[in-house]
Amino acid sequence: MAKKKNGQGVSRRNFMKISGAGAVAAGLGPAFLFPERAAAQQKTLKILQWSHFVPAWDTWFNNTYTKQWGAKNNTNVIVDNINLVDLKTRAASEISAKKGHDLFMLLSPPAAYEKQVIDMSNVYAEVEKKHGKKIDLAHKSTYNPKTKKYFAFSDAYTPDPGNWHKDWWAEVGYPNGPDTWDDLRAGAKKIRDKSGHPCGLGLSQELDTSMAMRALLWSFGGAEQDIEGRVTINSKQTIEALKFMKALYQESETAEVFTWTPPSNNQAMLAGRVSYVANAISITRQSEREHMPIDSKIMISQALKGPVRRIAAEHVMNCYVIWQFAENKEGAQKFLIDYMDSFHEGFVAGQFYNFPCFPKTVPNLKTEIANDPRANPPDKYKVLGNVLEWATNVGYPGYASAGIDEAFTTWVIPTMFAKVARGDETPENAAAAAEKEYQRIFARNTGA
Repeated sequence: MAKKKNGQGVSRRNFMKISGAGAVAAGLGPAFLFPERAAAQQKTLKILQWSHFVPAWDTWFNNTYTKQWGAKNNTNVIVDNINLVDLKTRAASEISAKKGHDLFMLLSPPAAYEKQVIDMSNVYAEVEKKHGKKIDLAHKSTYNPKTKKYFAFSDAYTPDPGNWHKDWWAEVGYPNGPDTWDDLRAGAKKIRDKSGHPCGLGLSQELDTSMAMRALLWSFGGAEQDIEGRVTINSKQTIEALKFMKALYQESETAEVFTWTPPSNNQAMLAGRVSYVANAISITRQSEREHMPIDSKIMISQALKGPVRRIAAEHVMNCYVIWQFAENKEGAQKFLIDYMDSFHEGFVAGQFYNFPCFPKTVPNLKTEIANDPRANPPDKYKVLGNVLEWATNVGYPGYASAGIDEAFTTWVIPTMFAKVARGDETPENAAAAAEKEYQRIFARNTGA
């Protein structure tokens, strides 16, 4: 009977031996035999990001890169995308619940969260071993010199150039567009007087206004703080910048700018309603993607030069944090370190929106952006080749501290400019009020 059994069938014990050996030989391993156990051993990494202004980047990141990384690291990577205006609210919610995503991306320096996040020094160190030093913009946006802690990791920033309507500016004597703030004021007024098309700098409580007004402030020599972190907003230079914006608004803008949201200036430029906006290349990328007739009319320029300097904030600053309560801190750190090896793929997929914080990850950046077959003309983005000569961090000339973070998220700068432009306050009184607010904010964040 035993002989017949062995000839006609295989006992469970022998089957396990045979199939186990075969699985090993085939390279299948224990997952072939125990799929339930393999699934249980698989890790999960939860990532939250904004819905990118260039959708092709999300397509690459969500459907290609994270899938490949997950397969290599036996990890189920879950990516959730939300609107940029909801990022801070979601972050506060996760902190309150002490539960949420392992890796959380914000679009401005999140120094206020330092006590809720892990130190990213190791991530930076590992990436620098492979890809060289990070740019100063990344350092000042994610480092606290008082605690010696990196509260976030930045892989990329987005330039904040001018977007201007070629035909209208040429008609009033500026074939290359405005180069200085004085050019903007003079040319925008001529365009408004000639055709009725207003200038499109926002004056509301939103991201684009925050960046544009900081560029104006810095260009005139003003600043929220000095390099040591002392409040300096109430200065002669700030008052001159406020006077300038009031004149620009009165001469060339409309009241709609007081209620704009982040997409508003994009929409106004693409609709052919405004002559100039300060925004990222999401505007021109959309016009190219949708083959809009206005595409060939919208040009890009570097930051405007003021009486003191040519400077602008980055449009957005990618800042990844890992919560202290994250369930997969190790995986989140490894993901960031590995991701930088593929940064160039994302740079191309995102159509040059995400500029590298580690320049060696895109070694031929100037050449790549100078000849883009999507652009009309192909060298439209060449002007961004010197962006690091004029792009700076929120909190310039100091660091993006917790006090600066709070002032940024409570819209102190946009409010100050809007009150003066609308005529609700004098430049002197608005600067004095902002000074008191900054002093209160900085006092609350002393030592942070």
